[in-house]
Amino acid sequence: MGMHKEQAAKPTLLQSIFEALRGSHQDYTTGSLNRSILLLAIPMVLEMVLESLFAVVDVFWVSRLGPNAIATVGLTESVLTVVFAVGMGLGMSTTAMVARRIGEKDQDGAAVSAVQAIILGLIASVVLGLPFLFLAPRLLGFMSASPEIVAVGTSYMRIALGGSGVVLMLFLNNAIFRGAGDAAIAMRLLWVSNILNLILDPCLIFGLGPFPKLGVTGAALATFSGRGIAVLYQFYRLANGTERLRILARHMRVQVQVIWQLFRLSLAAVLQFLISQASWLGLVRIIGLFGPSAIAGYTIGIRIVIFAILPAWGLSNAAATLVGQNLGAGHPERAKSAVWRTGLWNVAFLGSVGLVFIAFAPWIIGLFTHDAAVVPVAVSCLRIFSCGNMAYAYGMVLLQAFNGAGDTLTPTLVNLFGFWIVEIPLAWFLAMHSSLKVNGVFVSVVVSQSVIVLISLVLFAQGRWTKQHI
Repeated sequence: MGMHKEQAAKPTLLQSIFEALRGSHQDYTTGSLNRSILLLAIPMVLEMVLESLFAVVDVFWVSRLGPNAIATVGLTESVLTVVFAVGMGLGMSTTAMVARRIGEKDQDGAAVSAVQAIILGLIASVVLGLPFLFLAPRLLGFMSASPEIVAVGTSYMRIALGGSGVVLMLFLNNAIFRGAGDAAIAMRLLWVSNILNLILDPCLIFGLGPFPKLGVTGAALATFSGRGIAVLYQFYRLANGTERLRILARHMRVQVQVIWQLFRLSLAAVLQFLISQASWLGLVRIIGLFGPSAIAGYTIGIRIVIFAILPAWGLSNAAATLVGQNLGAGHPERAKSAVWRTGLWNVAFLGSVGLVFIAFAPWIIGLFTHDAAVVPVAVSCLRIFSCGNMAYAYGMVLLQAFNGAGDTLTPTLVNLFGFWIVEIPLAWFLAMHSSLKVNGVFVSVVVSQSVIVLISLVLFAQGRWTKQHI
């Protein structure tokens, strides 16, 4: 009889999905591991789905303005990788520390960590935003942009980079919610941001209704507005608190020791993501040698790839939260199991998407452009990148597992070797000294991702990351 009641009380898959969307109050350090992964992964994946949708829709509208506008977006986003690196690095260390305190059932410690992370984030926003605001034209010139692209793209780059603090704070505040296990809140916040982006994008680019026609500059302004409003709402939610994380007046003060610990963790994490993201700067620099059409083709191809990768990154974030909370609760074996299982889910998802991209690449690219010089590059980019999807799927989960444990140094060294010792030299050699030309750049990415996942598997199996103290 008691067993019957216990079975009846067990949630169904549909009930678990609805619970994940509402926001689950489950303790992720106990109970069914598959259910814990599901409850965290669903909102984190959906959080990234709309982000990836926006990346595609944004370039869909910008592509109507011609190759120079597309190239502007591609070049600017290559520089924005520096901001993304800082945002992801701060966010990853924040997630690790907040998750560890939540796993230890130390809600005051989690709130203190969150406040100190916000202080660091605000400082970084000013330090990054101001120089970028003034250096936009020079940066475009440095990235091999033609005079026509500099003329079209300077205002776009000034808004996108000068206002980059909103991107950084959006990453950081959502990292706080994820670390606490409040994944549904992070999901809703990013949806608010991207729905606003999707609405404002065509309005400001083409001057629909009462909006001014700003061309490619309108795309930057739409993104800044959507993300800025979302950041304000994040602060509102943090001020009101959640069941797991409540910031009170006593937490609202500078604590140098905690800031230093976060800074130390963040330094390696920022360097880790900077190494990774800056490698795309190197790749774009090489692609730029083949002209604006090559850059435009790469921009369209990579945006479509990002459409698939961002939801997969959501699964990786779920693994990081589970690792942090379970290590905090003293359950290292449960943390390991969470990573292996999440990795398999990610391989199944990203591998399936890769097969679709390979099979239907010309049709997919045709939705964005029919430019005879751009289409072949974009199709090759999409197909070649998709060949590395399964390696990238498992690699991102393993690297995020190290980060979730607070071991930010290991992924940094792995990225340094994979991207700068393998990828960049190989890209240069294949592009400049083989018949592959620009396709050689794309092949180098697949090779480096395969190397990264093999190294990560060996280091993860050794288990030293479970003994990290933060």
